[in-house]
Amino acid sequence: MDAQEFRRHGHDVVDWIADYLENSERYPVMSPRRPGETAALLPPHAPEQGEDMADILADFQRDILPGVTHWNHPRFFAYFPANNSAPSVLGEMLSAGLGVNAMLWQTSPAATELEQSVMSWLGELIGLPGPEAGGFHGVIQDTASTATLCALVCARERSTAFAINAAGPEGLAGAGPLRLYCSREAHSSVIKGAKIAGFGAAHVVLVDGDESRAMDPGDLDRRIRADVAEGLTPCCVVATVGTTGSTAIDPLDRIGPIARKHGLWLHVDAALAGSAAILPEKRWILNGIEHADSLVFNPHKWLFTNFDCSAYYVKDPAHLEQAMTINPDYLQTDFDPDVANFRDWGIPLGRRFRALKLWFVLRSYGARKLREMIAAHIELAAEFSRWVQADDQWELLAPVPLNTVCFRLRRNGWSEAECNVRNKELMDRVNAAGRIFLTHTTLEGRFALRMAIGQTQTRREHVVEAWEVLRSTASAPTSG
Repeated sequence: MDAQEFRRHGHDVVDWIADYLENSERYPVMSPRRPGETAALLPPHAPEQGEDMADILADFQRDILPGVTHWNHPRFFAYFPANNSAPSVLGEMLSAGLGVNAMLWQTSPAATELEQSVMSWLGELIGLPGPEAGGFHGVIQDTASTATLCALVCARERSTAFAINAAGPEGLAGAGPLRLYCSREAHSSVIKGAKIAGFGAAHVVLVDGDESRAMDPGDLDRRIRADVAEGLTPCCVVATVGTTGSTAIDPLDRIGPIARKHGLWLHVDAALAGSAAILPEKRWILNGIEHADSLVFNPHKWLFTNFDCSAYYVKDPAHLEQAMTINPDYLQTDFDPDVANFRDWGIPLGRRFRALKLWFVLRSYGARKLREMIAAHIELAAEFSRWVQADDQWELLAPVPLNTVCFRLRRNGWSEAECNVRNKELMDRVNAAGRIFLTHTTLEGRFALRMAIGQTQTRREHVVEAWEVLRSTASAPTSG
């Protein structure tokens, strides 16, 4: 493809994306395709000869697009926001065009230094103490799962004086197994990270929660003391600010002193909720963050930046580098003593130029507009929760501190088991209709519908429509 042909098809693609961003409502939110339907439309082998790009783009619309679930649809209320925006798309396009591998400062000085700047901006926006105040240094990871794994490796190496990096499991000789503590509502990536980092799932200690499902600091302290008494080695606490199930907020200001007293690494998983801290009135969610060793939150979850872009902050980057660095001769440069090489700040060697799209978002919207958009989502969630509470056929199942509402349909005479079945059926019927898309969680054995409000184009009318669809579907007779 020469430059002229690229330009022609590039204009076609940009026009299509612009139309999509403006008119995504015309699609069903969740793809109606069944397993195998898309694969059945694809040839069994790659083409021997190149094909015309116009035909490829036509096949994309005919064969691929109907199999897409539209995460940036204004009536997408499932899982968590994974919103994009036009400025972010433009930044992503430039990043793709440049094809930068930002593994070293030398491989693209602008990529490294822009990343340092935007991470400093971002930390300031959420009220994070910066390096000049003995606070946090930032780096962009792909996802919060990767960032949490980095934190667990750092915790492991601090507890063992880097003995496991050097000697593997034998580095634990003479010490009890390392123990990791998190709430029962912590994200599944914590247990997955514990498996990969060598803690073992059996050494993940699930701490009880309070009435809001946030970690109970008293129970944390008791469990740490009990482990010490049994000859085990407490290593790390993962506190969650905004749990995936119900956005419960673990109290960092009470957990932090306990972690410090026992010498544990404190990692804070604020993957979704961290973006809300750009609002001064919501900055309380990070009260006590000064006790943490590391923090992650995802601009790709609620800050209008395309997936993937995860903001990871550490207080001691030298420790992170020592835990992660492998320094073969072919990666060494004359600049190394004076610069940050971000391949030493995470797991992969290769790194995309993610800072570019985040820079575009922060500059294009500005902090004031970003605050307004997130505040609007939080108010919509509060309003939706009030509708639920005002209707005696519906029940709110968790507090609503941010943008996620957990609720269910509850009719007189239904047992708990029947209530669970009926709400699952309701969710399936609503999703199959294609107007809105919801997912669920389980809270104390109760099947809860989850309304997660946070997509870039979501407005009040979309939330109103979701409530109308839920009520009308609940009132309609089932086919069975």
